[in-house]
Amino acid sequence: MQMIDTIVVGAGIAGITAARLLQHEGHRVVVLEARDRVGGRMWTDRSAGFPVDRGASWIHGLVDNPLTSLVEDLGIRTLEFTVGSYQAGGRPITNFDETHRALDEQRTSAWLDDVETTDRHLTAAIAAADPGRTYADVAEQAVTACVEDPTRRTRLREFLRHRTEEQCGADFTAVDAHGLDEDAIEGDEVVFPDGYDALPGALSHGLDIRLEEVVDAVEWSPGGVRLTAGRQVHEARRAIVTVPLGVLKSAAITFTPPLPDEVLGPIERIGMGVFNKVFLRFPERFWSESAYALRQLGPAGTPWHTWYDVSRVSGEPVLLTFAGGTWGRRIEAMADAEVVASVLSSLRRMYGPSVPEPVDHWITRWGQDEFSRGSYSYVATGASHHDHDAMATPIADVLHLAGEATWSSDPATVHGALLSGHRAATRVLGRPVDLRALLAPTRPTTRA
Repeated sequence: MQMIDTIVVGAGIAGITAARLLQHEGHRVVVLEARDRVGGRMWTDRSAGFPVDRGASWIHGLVDNPLTSLVEDLGIRTLEFTVGSYQAGGRPITNFDETHRALDEQRTSAWLDDVETTDRHLTAAIAAADPGRTYADVAEQAVTACVEDPTRRTRLREFLRHRTEEQCGADFTAVDAHGLDEDAIEGDEVVFPDGYDALPGALSHGLDIRLEEVVDAVEWSPGGVRLTAGRQVHEARRAIVTVPLGVLKSAAITFTPPLPDEVLGPIERIGMGVFNKVFLRFPERFWSESAYALRQLGPAGTPWHTWYDVSRVSGEPVLLTFAGGTWGRRIEAMADAEVVASVLSSLRRMYGPSVPEPVDHWITRWGQDEFSRGSYSYVATGASHHDHDAMATPIADVLHLAGEATWSSDPATVHGALLSGHRAATRVLGRPVDLRALLAPTRPTTRA
């Protein structure tokens, strides 16, 4: 039997990237995936006859993003949709005030000016922040410094709170002051009208991926690794573990010996956010065709504040809203009907009682997903961006961690996960490998 060079745990984008690059370089690679599909947190549901991306949706920023050329070269269709990073403007957004009236052009312009001014103050407050301060602390400092009117202050405060819920999947009282330092993006954003899973589907072709193999134990030594998945035992020269941070935090995988402190410490310090999606398909559109998004400003935006018009993606009248942080965890314990009724209540305050009942809905519960245990990572209070990279410190040159949580400059993104898989492959090889090798045909492999 041919000896396995590398076992990759997880067939998300980080694992597939690492496996494909190593196999391109002639390594014998096996991928063990706990789910019955590839893609991990890239999950497209086609049960309705059109794609619904329950997990990742956007490429955030096309400039200097490795996904941009990769997706283009693979021939995967994209559609410009530049409001996915919780922006105040950028594209048409219908904003509603505290009395649920839509802002006119003049009031919208004043609102965007307030956000721009607050963001400048926020940047300065973050730069001057002492260790241990939260995003809530610096947000309050910025809001207080630039606006005196109580209503406008509250509106800005709520906007910044919801920003962390969407970007981090956590309350802004739990996020470090520097938690959104990497939030700026360059260029437009795009979504996938045919489903984001086209990307892992294309890249996984030709790899030895073994589905429904739930790894629960990893033994490592300078001589190699031994992984247990139920009754199956796999041995290899090395392993790359790409499971989500939530799984690592839960200790669902036992490492023997235990992970060293330089890796375990960051796992404990970095937070795992919960960010859930609620899609509602309506019998007809009741909102403007010109708006990319609808946003309820101020306290009335709790618990539901933003709805994205994904009709241009689905071809059906569908709105997408999000629940992050504490609220994201709360809806996981609610019945679907209760969640839908809650969303409808908010929409009817904005558009009146004539808003129809939806004909279909989709609700995610990533915190309850045993193979994810959350949505994506964030810099919790007491952690730092350095912790992301430190989590990927090679262990005895035989064990490596990868995934979005291990990439400091762009955590919580698909391209961050991809780049972490590339880094893991180069460390295993001990030399650089061109990321564009992902586009090369895979070499034939013999099943071990």
